[in-house]
Amino acid sequence: QVQLVESGGGLVQAGGSLRLSCAASGRTFSSYAVDWFRQAPGKEREFVTSISFSGHYTYYADSVKGRFTISRDNAKNTVYLQMNSLKREDTAVYYCHQRDAKQATDYWGQGTQVTVSS
Repeated sequence: QVQLVESGGGLVQAGGSLRLSCAASGRTFSSYAVDWFRQAPGKEREFVTSISFSGHYTYYADSVKGRFTISRDNAKNTVYLQMNSLKREDTAVYYCHQRDAKQATDYWGQGTQVTVSS
């Protein structure tokens, strides 16, 4: 069983930065990749970025490439999302996600709101 808790969201001006954290409980956290998704009002949830279990491999949606950086500290059971050069279109609820492939189970956090003002 894994529980994911996001934090770090808030209100920021366009061009500013925020760092989100996803703190996990559960002994399998370091065994699997972790993703960030986001959902803007009236839109479907979309993929933002992913990091492999080791942290060696990362993937980004084109819309955030070059501006967002994902990292993880398995000793702290935490994944981070550094968001720079924020745009209004980055406004959304950001969710942390992990899939336990062995258990065929998806885990989601409760989400953290990011609002970018112009």
